[in-house]
Amino acid sequence: MTIGAAALPEPGNAGTPPAPSAAPPPTRPNLVFVFSDQQSSDMLGCYGNKEIKTPNLDAFAAEGIRFNHCISNQPVCTPFRGMLLTGQHPLRSGGFKNDVRIVPGNGCYFGEVLRDAGYRLGYFGKWHLFGGDRNRPIPPGPFRYGFDEEFLSNNCTLQYDARNAYYWNAQGERQLYGDWEPYAQTRQAISFVREHAARPFALFLSWHAPHNWGQAHAGYNAPPELLKLYEPRQLTLRPNVADTPRHRQMYQGHMAMCTSLDHAFGELLLELKTLGLTENTLVVYTSDHGDALMSHGWPGNKGVPEIESIRVPLLIRWPGRLQPRVSELLFGTLDFMPTLLDMLGIAAPKTCQGRNLAAAIRAADDTAVASVPLFYFAGNWRGIYTRQHTYAFELPGGELDDYAKYVGWKHYACLYDHALDPHELHNLFDQADQQPLRDQLHAQTLAWMNAFGDTGLPYKELVRRVMVAQDIGEDPGRGDGPFGQGRLKGPPLDVLAQSAP
Repeated sequence: MTIGAAALPEPGNAGTPPAPSAAPPPTRPNLVFVFSDQQSSDMLGCYGNKEIKTPNLDAFAAEGIRFNHCISNQPVCTPFRGMLLTGQHPLRSGGFKNDVRIVPGNGCYFGEVLRDAGYRLGYFGKWHLFGGDRNRPIPPGPFRYGFDEEFLSNNCTLQYDARNAYYWNAQGERQLYGDWEPYAQTRQAISFVREHAARPFALFLSWHAPHNWGQAHAGYNAPPELLKLYEPRQLTLRPNVADTPRHRQMYQGHMAMCTSLDHAFGELLLELKTLGLTENTLVVYTSDHGDALMSHGWPGNKGVPEIESIRVPLLIRWPGRLQPRVSELLFGTLDFMPTLLDMLGIAAPKTCQGRNLAAAIRAADDTAVASVPLFYFAGNWRGIYTRQHTYAFELPGGELDDYAKYVGWKHYACLYDHALDPHELHNLFDQADQQPLRDQLHAQTLAWMNAFGDTGLPYKELVRRVMVAQDIGEDPGRGDGPFGQGRLKGPPLDVLAQSAP
């Protein structure tokens, strides 16, 4: 595999120690889990985008398994991260909306299980699980969910440039990266790998790009040298996007940020190779949710059941253990923890609510999963994704969330045949001849809700009953209301069972 490309910038090596000599790999496999923020699967070359420049990820995909149907069960930041690191549905762990502090794991969360199995843990980048005020460090202890050993994060910010991007160091002090944020975070991750090459390690690297930020380039900024790689007038927009200069600028910036991640990923892979760790390391690349980039006229980026919001890349490589191929297996966020633990030879705790798909992946059984559940509490919609269809409905007594109403969004209800209509240009929900299919998918969605104890309680009532009263407020990310610490009274389902309506 060729790492890097002449047209891409070097991230720099200031403060990076020289690489030690290659160490013999430990017996137990390593885990490297890399995830971006707000990157739909169509924003990688290996998924068919002929214009985006992602050579390292494309080469990586050819060496591993590329999943065509990786679905973010709840396509927003905190809920995804909560499901990834707890293995639990948001009504169990508490991560049912952004800026909520999920409950402690008592040894049952992903990082805690890895730690107790003897892994050295490192977490670098965006966290967004501490709730409430985003501008504060995450203290050591139960709210790091097992990642106490090496933890460098900025919790959640929207500043990626060298002048403003920062993190909280081990002393709880705010420190500037001094570089494009993904490059600096990747160097931190590389230093971690070098230090722990001789023992089993689990690295989680969480980039905030290509999430929109700032004001330049229609809210999608990137280093100038990367923006120059993309001429807005020559870019191909999704067929469901209005062709305007502003939208072309959005695409330019978003794609340039994706290219920066590709370069950083290549540097990380090169380090694994240099240290002789490639064969003994399970490497995963994915994203927390997609980015609509104004598809269907939706300006909210995520949180809707459309394909650009819910379908994300998933690339897994493990030389000698997993045969390279393209997989049609349906894979949801909840499935990460039990599946990856099995691959590492570790039993998942009984608290995991996702499916262990390791056997299906090893056997190339792409028919093992029939559907993936979808849910979004702030808009009070639920749904289901199958290999052919996406279905979502609004619950009785629910309502559009405040942002959807503000931008004039009509409703979340949809029925798409994404096999025949890949860009979901035709919503079949209200067509009379689709009633039998709609009834079938509706029944399956209700079955998923029942499996998770989800009664469809209206969002505002859910918030009122499970959150600490003084922490109830508007989304701090938009700065439009008061907010506290994002605390819950306890696991939502337990609180709901004990509290009066």
